[in-house]
Amino acid sequence: MTGARATRCAAAVVVLALLSPAAAGADVQGYPSRPLRFIVPFPPGGSTDTYARIIARQLNEALGQAIVIDNRPGAGGALGAELAARAPADGYTIWIGQDGNLALGPALRAHNSYDPVRDFSPITLLVKTPQVIVVNDISPLVTVQDLIAAAKKTPGTLTYGSAGVGTTGHILGAFFNQAAGISVTHVPYKGAAMAMVDLRGNRISYLATSMPSAAPFLREGRIRALATTGLRRARLLPDVPTVAESGFPTFETIIWHGMLAPAHVPREIIARLNREFAAILALPHIQKLLLAEGGELSPGTPAEFAAFIRSEVAKWTQVIRRAEITAE
Repeated sequence: MTGARATRCAAAVVVLALLSPAAAGADVQGYPSRPLRFIVPFPPGGSTDTYARIIARQLNEALGQAIVIDNRPGAGGALGAELAARAPADGYTIWIGQDGNLALGPALRAHNSYDPVRDFSPITLLVKTPQVIVVNDISPLVTVQDLIAAAKKTPGTLTYGSAGVGTTGHILGAFFNQAAGISVTHVPYKGAAMAMVDLRGNRISYLATSMPSAAPFLREGRIRALATTGLRRARLLPDVPTVAESGFPTFETIIWHGMLAPAHVPREIIARLNREFAAILALPHIQKLLLAEGGELSPGTPAEFAAFIRSEVAKWTQVIRRAEITAE
């Protein structure tokens, strides 16, 4: 073997050694050795930010490293998701994703800057929160079946409100139209608060909204709940039936949040983070804080969360295309 060839072979051996699992594991062994960046794709103050800050404080204690919250709002959560997708796959960037930027948004847009399935390493699902269908307190509608009967009696005359085109409330209503075989007209608003004003003024037939938004008006008796949208009754509204109970056993629309990292983060790091989040979600004081929003804790394995994301993407892509909804 010539000297030049021997040198090339030796170099190749070094490269292969650096790429081997054992070498990759050497970096994993000391993880984490510096602060983690925690991307939150929404502004401070909302549910997503609240969940992130509750978890970040506890993760800081568990890992012994600072967790730097990086709020990156914009494009319905797509901006933060895109930043996370482009971050280094070293385990030092994590982010909190949800149904809007992982399932609904990508299905609404003709062109996306990230793929919700291929561009991320799912760590664990965190929380699932059902929505609630509410009517004005003087509405003649008392049950889901009343709503369906009225919609079939006078097609196209009933209306439902949402916080805007492409929001979870809008798509919930489209899904309900498809499931029940009815045609209720969507009325978009610039936010849930404005939609609630018109519901209370009896200017729309029903509103699909979050439980925290509806709770104070339900307590005061100014609106009435027809149904919640999880497969099981909501913990905060145990006397309100689900849409599933009302004749549509597979009907489910939930707001969900989960933890992810960029694609190709080493499996050992994802497994470590999954264990840490599972331990955090088992803490009673953390459970109390997270459950205040009305959801249910739903931790699981990375594989389970990946399968869940795939199922949500497929489900809502079909609903959105059938309803011909596009992003504004």
